[in-house]
Amino acid sequence: DVQLVESGGGSVQAGGSLRLSCAVSGYTRSPYCMGWFRQAPGKEREGVAAIDSDGKTGYTDSVKGRFTISQDNSKNTLYLHMNSLKSEDTAMYYCVADGGKYGGPYCDSSYEFAYWGQGTQVTVS
Repeated sequence: DVQLVESGGGSVQAGGSLRLSCAVSGYTRSPYCMGWFRQAPGKEREGVAAIDSDGKTGYTDSVKGRFTISQDNSKNTLYLHMNSLKSEDTAMYYCVADGGKYGGPYCDSSYEFAYWGQGTQVTVS
């Protein structure tokens, strides 16, 4: 079974940085599309960033220039580097990955992701 395990969340002051990691296991081949979503209390879930197997990335407007998504295929790990954090970045962050089936024309928040991690909390004060 595919498993996604996030780590790296925590509490940080505004302006600080964090790096989230997502350990990926169980795939028989590398996933086509992976990404990060977040959800703050009382708010809708939001796609933050996505990356495809060619390394093409996309970001929601509110994090462009501050967050960077990357993957290390040798370590089967997805990362989200977050800089210049703001209070509005406070949320539970989830790692997502495709299920080996067609999930949409674009690798972005509209893609139909089959696998979700358990989440890691980021709190910015």
